[in-house]
Amino acid sequence: MATSVVPDAGRAGRRGGSAEDAARRPWISNVSSLLVVTTVALVLLGMIMVLSASSVSSFATYGSSFFFFNKQLIWVALGMVAFVLLARRDYRKLSGSGYITIVAAVVLLAAVLVPGLGINVSGSSRWLGFGPLTFQPSEFAKLALVMFIADVLARKREGALSEPSHTAIPVLPVLGLLVVLVMAQPDMGTTMVLVAIAFGLLFVAGAPMRFLGPLAVIGSLLAVLLAVIEPYRRARLLAFMHPWSDPLQSGYQTIQSLYAMGSGGIFGVGLGASRQKWSYVPNAHTDFIFAILGEELGLIGTLTVLGMFAFLAYLGIRTARRAPDRFGMLVASGLTVWISFQALVNIGAVTAALPITGVPLPLVSFGGSSLVITLGAMGILTSIARAGEGRV
Repeated sequence: MATSVVPDAGRAGRRGGSAEDAARRPWISNVSSLLVVTTVALVLLGMIMVLSASSVSSFATYGSSFFFFNKQLIWVALGMVAFVLLARRDYRKLSGSGYITIVAAVVLLAAVLVPGLGINVSGSSRWLGFGPLTFQPSEFAKLALVMFIADVLARKREGALSEPSHTAIPVLPVLGLLVVLVMAQPDMGTTMVLVAIAFGLLFVAGAPMRFLGPLAVIGSLLAVLLAVIEPYRRARLLAFMHPWSDPLQSGYQTIQSLYAMGSGGIFGVGLGASRQKWSYVPNAHTDFIFAILGEELGLIGTLTVLGMFAFLAYLGIRTARRAPDRFGMLVASGLTVWISFQALVNIGAVTAALPITGVPLPLVSFGGSSLVITLGAMGILTSIARAGEGRV
């Protein structure tokens, strides 16, 4: 029978301590408090940069420099409600929810492909419309996959993952279904994040490298194949390798992003003073907001953001290590892999270290679905951290 692994009372005490011990510690030493501070700091920075990066295009299109900022403000309010509610809720009550959320994610991902239901923008069908609001199911699929895999692997008996059948089923079939649905939109960036989540959780759960190694090789070959068979993805790959070979077409966005980053210098040109946001850098307030941040705040600003994400990853790892049970450890690990990997892919694309994939910078980029879902995920991570401190 499948069982979850729960540390004994003594081990739990050494990890987190009692509620009284947690209450006596200064807030700055509590991981949960640091998660809250870091999350809020990134969201506030995102609000400032969304206003700056979108002000020109917003005024030109809608007659107000605050159009995108006001929309983001609404999403921040909704996201913070989700963050607070989930941070205060015992994460253990979410055990078993992964099976429901993954079914919901599959249904929503399939719905965007149905003509009349999905909203098609620039050849991609990734959104569902609800009156004046839009929702991107692929963002929800990231959270759903974390909860589902954590549910499944937490119930595996000790040592079961040494058997390939236990490692692969049902994780890989479900991952495959999500990948097919997301690639049908098409969305290569989200596909990469989903695969990273699954492999990260299997590794943390103890799946043997003799199984994960070949899977990683096969996955890499499939990624290359998907990148070269589609003309626009092939153009992105070639632009990543040689952007100046086609400076006005496939290499344009990468070159303009590098101009923005390079002109920032050490201290930046000043907040709000970006020149590249004047219709030079496409998607300046969404996927390429880090380029405008680098131009306006310089090397100091970019290193600060990198440091904040690195610190967030450290807090996530520490939360996973101190989680009271296996389910909490796996959820914390999955959320940390997701947010850290997505930040790495986004920043890599902006700095031309990686091909452009079209994923937003977590907690910073403009976008309602991404922001609300990510804040909800951070709320769950904070709940696990509180439990590890003996507060829940």
